[in-house]
Amino acid sequence: MQARSNQIFQRDGVEIVHDISGSGPPVLLLHGFPQTRAMWAPIARILSTRHTVVTADLRGYGASSVPGQGQPQDCAPFSFREMGQDQLALMAALGFERFHLVGHDRGARVAHRMALDAPDRVSSLTLMDIVPTHLLLNDLSWQVAKTYYHWFFLVQPHPFPERLIAADPDYFFEACLLGWGGAKLTDFDPEALAAYREAWRQPEVIFGMCQDYRAAIAHDLALDESDLRRRVECPSLVLFGADGAMARAYDVPATWADRLAQMQARAVPGGHFFPDTHPEATMAALQEFLASIN
Repeated sequence: MQARSNQIFQRDGVEIVHDISGSGPPVLLLHGFPQTRAMWAPIARILSTRHTVVTADLRGYGASSVPGQGQPQDCAPFSFREMGQDQLALMAALGFERFHLVGHDRGARVAHRMALDAPDRVSSLTLMDIVPTHLLLNDLSWQVAKTYYHWFFLVQPHPFPERLIAADPDYFFEACLLGWGGAKLTDFDPEALAAYREAWRQPEVIFGMCQDYRAAIAHDLALDESDLRRRVECPSLVLFGADGAMARAYDVPATWADRLAQMQARAVPGGHFFPDTHPEATMAALQEFLASIN
């Protein structure tokens, strides 16, 4: 397939901007906070030699639409379920009824919800550097709360966090990139970092990211609680940063053991943002996993 960049797919008036490259079994890559689909560029280049690779900006992030700006009190459009429905519809529109699904950070939470809501669509699931949302919020230690304070800052009522962040978005979001386990700005690809800055300097994107976190507590927590006894049945890979905050606070594979029926797990060098800072090691782990199930 000829590579196509900056493609636009619409679902219920929400535009999802995405890139497509390569040929072979389809793989969808979903980014996290505070990034965009640009994070996947080095990995997508290699992965596309054997797969059709789709990278998409989640709603509220990057170049995708930010719904609900006139109704900040309603964060429901930013639930992981709604974000996941965007991506399921996108892949169907591209002709991919089944696909491999990979997510990092918020993208991994969206991916987990997609695998629960549409198990017939997901061939495999890869989750990068998260523990289950319900577990994180309900068994919260002060150590995790101190490190992941942004979960509770960003959920404050609009426009409080938005106005504070907008005063110096580079300072705030770069502190996020550097604060969750062993990274320097020079560890990030300059083109990716430029794309992140371009996005997070936009007031509407700051709003969208806050709404994402508001929805996690207002909507996703209840959805996860209702699904506590459900397991994802497809082959699953859990990757986590060996030097990251999650690995320091949790036995990450153990947090997923009762939620993923066919789980593999592996530590990757680096902190939370290991797909950015160690793309080769991330790619090697992902390729090995996908090769085992193709």
